[in-house]
Amino acid sequence: MQKVLGLIGGMSWESSAHYYRMINEQVRDALGGMHSARMLLWSFDFADIEAMQRAGDWAAATAAMVDVARRLQGAGATALVICTNTMHLMADEVQAAVEVPLLHIADPVGEAISALGLARVGLLGTAFTMEQDFYRVRLAQRHGLEVLVPDADDRAQVHRIIYEELVQGRVLDPSRAVYRAVMQRLVDRGAQAIILGCTEIMLLVGDEDATVPLFDTAALHAQAAARHLLAPR
Repeated sequence: MQKVLGLIGGMSWESSAHYYRMINEQVRDALGGMHSARMLLWSFDFADIEAMQRAGDWAAATAAMVDVARRLQGAGATALVICTNTMHLMADEVQAAVEVPLLHIADPVGEAISALGLARVGLLGTAFTMEQDFYRVRLAQRHGLEVLVPDADDRAQVHRIIYEELVQGRVLDPSRAVYRAVMQRLVDRGAQAIILGCTEIMLLVGDEDATVPLFDTAALHAQAAARHLLAPR
């Protein structure tokens, strides 16, 4: 019998819907027939989380994430997945609060990049992901990657487009052009690949929008989650 994934989602639901679809597709493809993934999904009201982020109230955000992780474990989850990059800021606290494993989003990303022999990557994401060190440090310490982030003006643009457009389901061509330019500036600084370090960015850009490989964190995380589900107990 499959394990049970506990998905901590709704941050935003736009990308959580992709997680749900991708994990189910991979389980179906592996097992065939009528099979699908055994999952529990907790979907936050993102307005509540965004208000905490904007206020810098990371203690309240951590408490909310820990509470949900414990609820999912209590409901039978045998592993947890946080369906967003930014909220891995409190991944260590969430893992410490439960007995089941938390499948960290940065690890399948780091493994995929290292498998190609790449060492210097650009990172796009929310301002929190780009400017705080929780994500970059894990990639550096566990996967030996040098991580470049855009300059201040580009970071502001990348962040604005995520919150004002992508999490609201708005995918606009002018914003795609902005991201293309930001990615090219990272390449000009030596980035050998670009991490789409917000799970909504894949709604806006794909491989055709960059001159180097793009690593879609949502897809890689979902693949890792499906592999965990399908692995023997």
